Amino acid sequence: MRKFKKVFTSMPKRRMAVYLFLSVIFAYFTKFVFQGFFQYLFLSSVTLTSLDSALADIIGPGKYYTYLHYFDMYSKGIFFFIFMIYIYLFYRYEKKKQYLANLNNILKETSFIAEGNFEHQLTVYDNNLDGLVKNIHNIVDRLKEAIEEERHIEHTKNELITNVSHDLRTPLTSIVGYLRLIEQDNYKDEVALRHYTGIAYDKALSLEQLINELFEYTRIQDKQLQLNMQPINIAEILGQVIVQNQVYFIENEMICREEFANVTLTVLGDGERLARVFNNLILNAIHYGKEGKYVDILTEDFGSEIAVTVTNYGNPISSIDLPHLFERFYRIEKSRAKHTGGSGLGLAISRSIVLRHNGTIDVESNLDRTSFIVKLPKYAGEID
Repeated sequence: MRKFKKVFTSMPKRRMAVYLFLSVIFAYFTKFVFQGFFQYLFLSSVTLTSLDSALADIIGPGKYYTYLHYFDMYSKGIFFFIFMIYIYLFYRYEKKKQYLANLNNILKETSFIAEGNFEHQLTVYDNNLDGLVKNIHNIVDRLKEAIEEERHIEHTKNELITNVSHDLRTPLTSIVGYLRLIEQDNYKDEVALRHYTGIAYDKALSLEQLINELFEYTRIQDKQLQLNMQPINIAEILGQVIVQNQVYFIENEMICREEFANVTLTVLGDGERLARVFNNLILNAIHYGKEGKYVDILTEDFGSEIAVTVTNYGNPISSIDLPHLFERFYRIEKSRAKHTGGSGLGLAISRSIVLRHNGTIDVESNLDRTSFIVKLPKYAGEID
């Protein structure tokens, strides 16, 4: 009934009046035709005529005409029934007409969207087309996401090429420059020659490191790097990394303070890759926390996961840099010089490795301290 009312109320009043008028006319005409047909059939039949006379004699003329009056009332009901049939037919015609018109409007709007106007929302003209409109919106949303993803990939690729070109050109320029001096015999003595070759060698090493880190980052991102997953005692791997970096603590006159949990904390992971993560965090803490003199390494047990926190007490990281710290080639110092920072890939590689281990890595920084927190799923088994 609601749909019936909606169709008729949505059409112009003049058209609705025409439909009502035609329904009345057609109902009268149909009733007239049927009545004429039955009257002709009744009068042309001797049996039916005799039966009518016999009924009048049996029940009496008064009651007979009363029954005829009731029959007349029934005939009005028949007229109303026929009238409603015509109303329904006009309703079906109008509904189909509106449906096709709404569908045509949707086709026009989808053509407008196809021209690149992806923000346009289709107008819902008919509840029966809700499913179609919803599916079109879903397709448009996915198309927008695909386009945005493609743009992001293109932007990332261009940014990668720019950053790599810059970082490769800097040491390569120095290598070529000093080798050119050597090739042209443009040096005073053997000492100068060894000095030039030493600089070229150092630059070549930094170039090799950058290429290796870039290669490793690409492999991790593309899931090409296969991890050798084994149960690992996190305290043991941290101890090994701390010992390996002891010389850097001494050179920078810093002290590493360890606070490991009393229980054995085991994770399922690739020991070499996780060592790379913790080594990078410790080197960063040494580099940026020299003024604080201390690097604190803390392990904690949170039930289903373990946490490793590396804290230094140097200059804080600004709120501007903090959200971008794990992006590739991002440096807090914008100079891109070697003595102020590495390749800019260390933290990005660390984040990728941690994510491959189903963990998280975060950073917190304030005026007192800067902490990197690595959380990894806890392994329930035992180390062999």
